[in-house]
Amino acid sequence: MTSTEQNKTIVSDFITGLFTKGDLHAADVYLADDFVNHDPPFGASADREGMREAAAMFRSGFPDWHSDLHLLVAEGDVVVELFTASGTHTGTAIMGVAASGRTVALPGINIFRLRAGRIVERWGRLDDLGFLRQLGVVEGS
Repeated sequence: MTSTEQNKTIVSDFITGLFTKGDLHAADVYLADDFVNHDPPFGASADREGMREAAAMFRSGFPDWHSDLHLLVAEGDVVVELFTASGTHTGTAIMGVAASGRTVALPGINIFRLRAGRIVERWGRLDDLGFLRQLGVVEGS
């Protein structure tokens, strides 16, 4: 397996472990100690702990939270993921919204940079506004 293919496997295993399986330890396994999240979701900190906290938030509100991979491309030490994450709001309140039983979807794109088999940086764009609309936090169509 080439290093590019290995990097794709690492990213895929990280996303599956942390977000689909809810294994919060995946942040320690796959993210470097000096990991930097250039676009932390929903106010999370820009470090490894912030990724763990974001995953814990999603899993607590959406126990069935999972990520569906649409595209995974890589070149050298960079891996790009196109995905849609989704879950049913049956758990704890999220952003002040009590569980509604509604299924919500969060499409996005992540760019990861790896070094020595670990993820060191992430840039991402998530449909935050669409997610907040589905929750009922903001109005709109």
